[in-house]
Amino acid sequence: MPATRPVSLEDLARYPRMTGWFSPPLLVRLLGRVLVSGLFGHYADRRLVIAALDTPAKEELLRRARAFLPDGAARKPGQIDPDGEGAIWIDYLADLGDGFDATYAIASLLAQERLAVGGVETRRGQLLLMGGDEVYPHAAAEHYQRRLLDPYGWAFPDPDPASADGPPLFAIPGNHDWYDGLAQFLTVFAREGGRHIGGWRTAQRRSYFALQIAPDWWVWGLDAQLADFIDQPQRDYFAMMAKEMAPGSNLILLGPEPGWLFTGEKGARSLGVLDEAARLAVACCKDVAIRLVIAGDQHHYSRYQSDDGGTQFITSGGGGAYLHATHALPERVTFDAAGGPSWLDGRIEGLRLAREPGAGTEALYPSRADSRRALRGVFWFALLNPGFATLLGVVYALFGAIALRASIYDLWIVPAAMFAGFWVYSRQQEGGGPMVVAVSLAAALAHAAAAIGLAHALAALHPLLPAALQGPRASFLVYAAAMTALGGGVAATLLASGLFGFSRWFDIDHNDAFSAIRRDTHRHFLRIRIRGDEVTLFPIGLDRPPRRRDWRVNADGAGRPAPAYVPDPPLAPHLIEGPVRLGPALDGRARSA
Repeated sequence: MPATRPVSLEDLARYPRMTGWFSPPLLVRLLGRVLVSGLFGHYADRRLVIAALDTPAKEELLRRARAFLPDGAARKPGQIDPDGEGAIWIDYLADLGDGFDATYAIASLLAQERLAVGGVETRRGQLLLMGGDEVYPHAAAEHYQRRLLDPYGWAFPDPDPASADGPPLFAIPGNHDWYDGLAQFLTVFAREGGRHIGGWRTAQRRSYFALQIAPDWWVWGLDAQLADFIDQPQRDYFAMMAKEMAPGSNLILLGPEPGWLFTGEKGARSLGVLDEAARLAVACCKDVAIRLVIAGDQHHYSRYQSDDGGTQFITSGGGGAYLHATHALPERVTFDAAGGPSWLDGRIEGLRLAREPGAGTEALYPSRADSRRALRGVFWFALLNPGFATLLGVVYALFGAIALRASIYDLWIVPAAMFAGFWVYSRQQEGGGPMVVAVSLAAALAHAAAAIGLAHALAALHPLLPAALQGPRASFLVYAAAMTALGGGVAATLLASGLFGFSRWFDIDHNDAFSAIRRDTHRHFLRIRIRGDEVTLFPIGLDRPPRRRDWRVNADGAGRPAPAYVPDPPLAPHLIEGPVRLGPALDGRARSA
C-alpha cells in the first residue's frame, strides 16, 4: 500500500513509539518467529525460490544493474546524473522503522534536496540504500506500513505518483526482515515494476543486487539470510557481475552485519559473507578496488580502515532503532588467515579504528564517554520494563516457594535451575567459553540468594499479619503478591546491575543492556559523494530526535509536495566527523593473483 493520508496530531499520537524489547508478550512472539524462520531458512530458503522463478538471460540481469547509468540516449527514469562538478551522491542508512519520531526525523533529513551540515552543503542522494532491518520488531504488513511506508511517504511526498522518475531505492534484508521468511520484504522492495515509497522508487527483483552507479563504480548488496551464508545462485550472480566489471573498477560492499566487529566471538560467520563476496570480486575483476564495506545491525556509527588504508569499514545503523554501545569497541581488529576470520585470504592483516581528520578524535558516534553515560540508564530497568520486572517477580515467587519447602540439602535446585536458564540464554547471545559460564554462574548465585532470602524474610514476617490473612488461601495470596512486587524490584535491580557491570567492564551483554534502555538518541545516516576515484563521506548525525509533542502539521505544505509534519524546534543535524575525503585507492587495490 502507498503511504496513508497524513493524520492529525491526535491520530499521530497513536503511531509506534520505541519498541519495548523486554515486553513478555513480544518476547514470546519473537521466540516463535525466530524458531519458525530458522526452520524456514534451513528447509525453504526463499532466496532459492526467487532465483528459480526469476531466470532472465545475462543480458537482462546486466540491463537491470545498469538501469540508472546514463547511456547517451534519452534520460531514463531515476537516472544517476553527475552534478555540475561531475559528482554523484548516495545516501545509506540501516536499522530504521522502530519508533515514529526517529524514523520520520531521519527520513525528513534524507528528503531535503539540499542539506547544510558543518558549514558544507550536501545534496540529497540520487540513490538511497537501506542496509537491513527496515522495520522493527519483526516483519509484518502493518509494521511496514506504519513504521516505514507512512513516515517515508510523509517526509518525501511523491511529487508525481504517475511518473516512474525519482531517486531509486535499493535494500537488503536484516534478521528482523527475515522473521517472516522474507515475505513482506519482497512485497515492499522486490515487486515487479517497482513501487513508490514517497518520492523514492524501488527497482530490485531479488533480496540482493549489483548496481552500477558510474562507469567505474559498483554497489553490491548482499543477503546473508539468518544463517550467515551466501546461497549458490547469489554466488553465481555476483561472479557474473564481477566478470562484467571493467578492470580497475571501484566497489562498495553492503552487508547485513559488521562482521569485522565480531571476529573475537566463537562461531561468528558474518565476516565470511563479506569476505566471500570480496574474493569473488578480486578473482573475477582485474585490479578491483574494494573502497567501502558498509553494514548496519549495530545501532551506532564507527569507521575502521584496513592496514593498507585502501578500504574503509563503516558501521552505520542509526536509522531509528535504539542506541547501541561504542565504549567497548576495539582500537584494532586482527584477522586470522590461519583458520579464523580473515579478509581476502590474509592479504589484509587487520583494521584500525579511524580518527576524525584534523581533530584526531575517534570515528565513533556516540563517543565512548557518551556511551558509558547512556549505559547508566539501565538502572531504570524496572520502570522502563515493568512487564518484565513483574515476570521476574513471578519467577522469584516460584523459586522462593520451592526454597521454603526444600530441605537444606535440596536448596541447590534453585541456583542450578537459574544457572541453566542464564547459561542457555547467554550462550545463545554471546557464544560459549569460560566467561559465559562465569557470568551465568555469578548471576544465578546472586538471584538465587536474593529469591531464597526474600522468601524466608516474608515467611518470618507472616506471624505479624492480621488474623484474617493467616488462612492458607489468604497467606498464599499475600505471599504471591508481596514476592512478585518485592521480588520483581529486587530482581530487576540485580539484573540491571549485572548488565551494567558486564557491559561496562567485561565486554558482553551490550545488546541486552541497551535494548532495555531503548535510548532514542544519536540517530544518523551516511551521505557519500563520488567524483572520479575520489570519495567524500558525510556521516550526518542527529543527537536527539523530536519528541512526539514537538511535531506540528506543516501548514506551508498545502497544495504542493512538502513534508507532512515539521518539528518545533527545527532539526539540528551535524557532521559526526569530517567531511572525510578519500583519494584514489592506488595502494589499496585488492589485486587478483
